[in-house]
Amino acid sequence: MSEFWLISAPGDKTNMQAWERMNAVTSKSNLSSNSKFHIPDLKVGTLDALVGLSDELGKLDSFAESVMKKIAQYIGEVLEDSKDKVQENLLANGVDLISYLTRFEWDMAKYPIKQPLKNISEALSKQVTQIETDLKTRSTAYNNIKGNLQSLEKKTVGNLLTRTLADIVHKEDFVLNSEYLITLLVVVPKSSYIQWQKTYESLSDMVVPRSTKMIAEDAEGGLFTVTLFRKVVDDFKAKARENRFMVREFHFDEKELKCEKEELMKLASDKKQQYGPLLRWLKVNFSEAFVAWIHVKALRVFVESVLRYGLPVNFQAMLLQPNRKSVKRLRDVLNVVFKHLDEVAAASIMDPGMDIPGLQLSNQEYYPYVYFKIDLSLLDCS
Repeated sequence: MSEFWLISAPGDKTNMQAWERMNAVTSKSNLSSNSKFHIPDLKVGTLDALVGLSDELGKLDSFAESVMKKIAQYIGEVLEDSKDKVQENLLANGVDLISYLTRFEWDMAKYPIKQPLKNISEALSKQVTQIETDLKTRSTAYNNIKGNLQSLEKKTVGNLLTRTLADIVHKEDFVLNSEYLITLLVVVPKSSYIQWQKTYESLSDMVVPRSTKMIAEDAEGGLFTVTLFRKVVDDFKAKARENRFMVREFHFDEKELKCEKEELMKLASDKKQQYGPLLRWLKVNFSEAFVAWIHVKALRVFVESVLRYGLPVNFQAMLLQPNRKSVKRLRDVLNVVFKHLDEVAAASIMDPGMDIPGLQLSNQEYYPYVYFKIDLSLLDCS
């Protein structure tokens, strides 16, 4: 299960015994895998500042998560036919996400802890915003190349009535630069090949005898050339249509066909050249965004723990990975173990119908202990 619960409770002797009790119960009943989550001694500042920061961090948490998931989703789009390899590209500091999370260490170099919490929060916000901006720029450029290439490639995969003929026709298939003669291209159903050979010369006057040749074939039919005088083109087209022979509107222009081929090759080359650097950028910045997101979670636990449990700072953070089948049971165990921290909240959880004045949490999850969910399930690309 890719859901984790990041929780905290006071770190005094009584509560450390509660931790041990909780660990014993959850391990014995296989309710969850638990590990300590280490948060350094950050600068507290004033309680007023912490209250304001609490709201800002909530928004930053959602923003960082959304940017990280956008990158993960885009890696899937860029990999196209290799989507099964997405997961191996989603790493944080070179290790898989669960390993990074369960062995979390604060990055002192990136986010020095001697500065105020607000500065750390602003640095994280600036970093994630820059990643999002760069993602938009890079994805737009790559998507334009990919989209133009796909629309050109689509022209090469239709049937002979609709597909491009740039890679099929050759100069020698046509009578060119003649004042009187013109070569037409006609799509003939497979079942009508014999009928075409027998009748094309008589569909109108002035058709050049023995001038037809099949130059391409697909599952439905063949593409035939036929040469005739310009002045009978309309009459020939009408008669051909009556016999289910479709004349393709086509004018042979060597320069135009060459340009179309070159454009296709250029776009394919541009896409190939951009693919490697783009994928590398996505992997690096997914890691950066994920690491930033988990640091935001750590900041939130710190701020909420100080606001909830007071000063001096003394709390223990713990990361729990619930067993999928035991989520409700685990929640009940935690509420029993830590209900002394907030009897009112614990009572409301045990009795959801209980209406407590002043406890308006606007559908927010509230427990006697500090709790934040870390959901990695949307990054599962199974």
